[in-house]
Amino acid sequence: MATQGTKENPWKLKTPPLSSDYEMYKDEKDGKEVVVCVVGKTTLLYDFRCLDDLHAMLKKHGDWMDLGSADEQKPAKKGTVEAWGRSLKNPIGGWYDLKKGLRGRFGMYISPLMEKLGLAEVTHEAKNNKMKAK
Repeated sequence: MATQGTKENPWKLKTPPLSSDYEMYKDEKDGKEVVVCVVGKTTLLYDFRCLDDLHAMLKKHGDWMDLGSADEQKPAKKGTVEAWGRSLKNPIGGWYDLKKGLRGRFGMYISPLMEKLGLAEVTHEAKNNKMKAK
């Protein structure tokens, strides 16, 4: 069986409310490891180190944290995974999302991958989902 998480064999995921399907895989762009997120016809890119950095932050946080998913044009609610993913205080000092104009939704798309990789638990309610480190 082919390794999962490649372009040829992407991770098949669902958003936290289990309402939409999408795929992710690891790749390289401009010499940087990235997570490619394909949602319908839209392709988003995230810095691959977001997985380790988010896991470390959640472990330190120690409890459930709201995802707080929001598009780039909208402010992220304070204290959420989304706010952390674009904060100047995170390990990379800003956005883990790499496609300007299509940034945001970090909490929505990265959390299911973290769950799939066994790094986190994610709630699956209609809205207001949360995650915590495993």
